[in-house]
Formats: sequence, C-alpha cells, structure tokens
Amino acid sequence: MPSDSNLLAQLLLTGVPGPELDSATAARLKKLQPGGYILFGRNIVSAEQVRKLIDDLRDLSDIEPIITIDQEGGRVSRLRLIGDEPPNAQSLRDKGDPGLIATHGRLTGQLLRLFGFNLDLCPVLDISYDDAADNSLKGRTYGKDAQQVISNAGIFNANMRREGILSCGKHFPGYGPAECDPHEFLPVITKSREALEREELLPYSALLPELDSVMTCHSNYTAFDPDRGRWPASLSHNIVTKLLRDQMGFEGLAITDDLDMGAILNEVTFEQAIQEAVRAGNDIVMICHRLEMVELAHEHLKGVEEPIIHDALRRIEQTKKRLRKPDVFSLDRFAEINREILQLRIDTLGAEKASVLSVEDGKRSPVELY
Repeated sequence: MPSDSNLLAQLLLTGVPGPELDSATAARLKKLQPGGYILFGRNIVSAEQVRKLIDDLRDLSDIEPIITIDQEGGRVSRLRLIGDEPPNAQSLRDKGDPGLIATHGRLTGQLLRLFGFNLDLCPVLDISYDDAADNSLKGRTYGKDAQQVISNAGIFNANMRREGILSCGKHFPGYGPAECDPHEFLPVITKSREALEREELLPYSALLPELDSVMTCHSNYTAFDPDRGRWPASLSHNIVTKLLRDQMGFEGLAITDDLDMGAILNEVTFEQAIQEAVRAGNDIVMICHRLEMVELAHEHLKGVEEPIIHDALRRIEQTKKRLRKPDVFSLDRFAEINREILQLRIDTLGAEKASVLSVEDGKRSPVELY
C-alpha cells in the first residue's frame, strides 16, 4: 500500500468546475487524485450528461471515489434541474405520513444510484425552533423537537441506505439555534452543554449507528470551546474527537462542511482551516468551488502529523469498502423514477401546491444557489 503521504488527496472532497471535464481539468484531477467529488447545479444539464460526468470522474480515479451531492428535497435538490422536485423535509414532516417519508428515501436512493452517486449529504438532523429563521435551514428540517427529527430522518435514512446510497447526518452538532447563515457569517451558539445534550445531540445519539458519515458544521459553540474565541465546530478537537468520537462513539466518516464559506474564511487562514479540521478529527475536508484551493489544500495537508493522517485514511478506506457501483443507466428508468417523485410531491402537498416549485421569499441562501 502506498505511504500515507502519497494518499493525502484521499482526504479531499472537491467540486468540479462545469458540466463536463475539459482536458485541462481532467489532467489536474488525474494528477491530484482527490478522495471524492461533489456536484452542484453548475454541473447538471441533462440526465445523460450527469451520468457521463460521473463516469468520467470515476475513470480518472485510481481508488474508487466518493461521488456525492445535496439531494434533500425542496429547494436543496440539485437534480430538480433535470427532473421533478421532491417535497422538502418540512412538508413531509407537516404531512405526518411516515409512508411518504419512506417513499422519499427509497426514490432518492434509486435516483442517485441511477446517476452513479454513492453518498448523499443528508439527512438534515437539525431541529427547527423557528421555520422562518434566516439560518440556511428553511424547509430542510424533519422536526421541531429531537424526537420528531429522530423518527422522520430515521425513516428517510433507512430507506435511502437500503437502495445502496451511503448517508451523511448534518450539521453536527446542530445549526438549529443559529441566528445567521454560515455560508456568510460564523454563527455563535451560547446554549449550555446540558441543553445541547438534551436537544441538538439527541438525533445523533439515536441515529449514529445508522449513519455512514457525519458533516461537521461551522458554528461556534461556547459550551465546548469557551477559551478559543470564535472557533468553528468543524475545527474543534473538543467537538469532533472528544464529543463525536470519544463520548458518542462514532467510528464512521467525519466530513467538514464546505471550508470555502464565510463562517471559516472570515475567521481563520485557509492553511489553519485545512490543518485544524483534520487535527480536530475530520477525515475529509470539503472545498466545493475553486479547484486551485483544493490543490492548495493538498499542500497544506503535508503539515498535518502522520498518525492523524493515518487514522483518517483508515476510516476513509473502511467507508469506501461499502461504496456501491452505479446502476445501469436508462432514460426510461429515469422517467419512471421521476413520475414517482412527482406523485410523491402531489401526495405530500396536494395537486395545487405541488405545481409551485420552491423559491426563497426574497433573500436566498447560497446553499440553494451554489
């Protein structure tokens, strides 16, 4: 097996510039050999094109890559650009029919397998204390309390994973109390540790054995890092290693939220962000939008101590053993799944509301636009 230093890029999850790989981008990615790729709206033009892009990314990779996307439902459904929009978590929550949530999980898994994705960046495990809050969570939450999140997100998670797609619980420890959008600014959350354990952490305590990965978030939690000032959870050893791994016993993959976000870039240097994220206990650092930053991150990873890199590589390798190959692609199969998604939308929202696609009212979060 190559040395840990030769495998450093396995710790990188990168975005891709456009809907197809030009020769220069392909050459850069082939040289870099990142551990995974994330697709956004800019990468999605047609069904055949998405499958070809994913096949091309896999062909570039010496080690099977993670291929992921934010396919939650509602406005955070990248594939709604080429198909019908699934209902969001809040609509399914408010409808109160577990069978519809199970169908949503099944269809999401089937849709992603068809295109060649192997991990979905969901379910959202945040609690909604205010459905209208401007904290990037609007419409995306499965519950107004911890138990409702556990029940609903658990159903979605089980049914999606049954179709061969790995899951990612997010955003650990929880954006629910945040008063701003971390895409733009660092939220500071002052809840006590006891309150967080009673609320935010309960969905993770319940569902961690059924989650393949966890996304760590960019809020500052004063209860866990009282002496570090404005220190994001994604860079916090107290939160990722001591809380998530040691106290809660999670042995799966820890992935940072996008490190190219205001909550990080306004607070620390890029070198700090990369190195401290891995030292904190994350296995994969996510950089979604600028390939040159991913290449720079690869250089910064060389400054992280070898035993830490070794532990991250071990967890990445264990996770990748569970990646499933894509289904055979068929436009007819895509049309069939799409019809079921539309029916799910109608069953959840009613025919009249189902005809109106999700938009933000006025101010849109970057999580939707990326």
